[in-house]
Amino acid sequence: MEKAVRRIGVFTSGGDAPGMNAAIRAVVRTSLHMGIECVGIRRGYHGLINGDFTKLTFESVSDLSRRGGTMLYSARSEEFKTPAGQERAVATCKMLGLDALVGIGGGGSLSGFFPQGGLLCLAKRGLSVVGIPGTIDNDIACSSYTIGYDTACNTALESIDKLRDTMQSHERCSVVEVMGHRAGHLALTVGVACGAPAVIVPEHPVDYEADLLEPIRRARLAGRTHFMIIVAEGVEGGAYSIGKVIEEATALDTRVTVLGHIQRGGSPSSRDRITATYMGYEAVRLLAEGKTCRVVALQGENYVDYDITEALQMTKSLDQHTYEVMRALTGVH
Repeated sequence: MEKAVRRIGVFTSGGDAPGMNAAIRAVVRTSLHMGIECVGIRRGYHGLINGDFTKLTFESVSDLSRRGGTMLYSARSEEFKTPAGQERAVATCKMLGLDALVGIGGGGSLSGFFPQGGLLCLAKRGLSVVGIPGTIDNDIACSSYTIGYDTACNTALESIDKLRDTMQSHERCSVVEVMGHRAGHLALTVGVACGAPAVIVPEHPVDYEADLLEPIRRARLAGRTHFMIIVAEGVEGGAYSIGKVIEEATALDTRVTVLGHIQRGGSPSSRDRITATYMGYEAVRLLAEGKTCRVVALQGENYVDYDITEALQMTKSLDQHTYEVMRALTGVH
């Protein structure tokens, strides 16, 4: 006989992302709608190990969707990577009477529902678990979109537009490093959106002459006097090494800006609020139906779910069509 879910825990872990609060709100209110209690686990797996929790109610998540960050805080936990730490986490779940867990976060940095522990290990210890992909890096292979990505792109674009004003005034080259962990999804999207003549990502080995210097020269020959180059943080050497190459090869006055963690903050966009809300609802629905060891994902316009083990085997590459569009519009052959 299928065991009824009476009380679930929800937590966020790894790097925060705009929209996480909207996901928490959706999990809590969907649970209450289905007659299920909801407990918030603060500080991710660290809090799960140490029993750092709070009772979540309908009112406690009011007006939460518009807020950036995560009301449950986030932290990394080296202890959770150990069998002893995982056993302590399970003991906390038993003590609180949790029938299931919803984890919101990224792949690697979550300590995730992915390698070195995470929800998969808890599932193997008998807990019902569902993961929701929340990371500005958009690098979760099983999902075409992750919570926080759209807001991070918009935040980067706003900063780049302001940088462009001062670069134009001084006829400079600006090299901007955006986040993305080891993936170039954020950099490529931002580069296309801002009309950058070159985007450097870790997925493609850099041909400095063809991918960087020649696009700048073509833009200069076409009459442009200022240049905006986008670099993903996972590129070897980072933006400063790229800036040095440009300055030495072209004699352009080149300035480097690392946007950093500003991209994680701010009120989430409508897309991130809506995506987070639907994913939170789907996570609770799956648990209420007795399903476990699942990851909620977005494929096109459809919300789907995958077995965590299956999700582990997937890979995600850059959108080649976007890359081709970028190269076409910058005149690179």
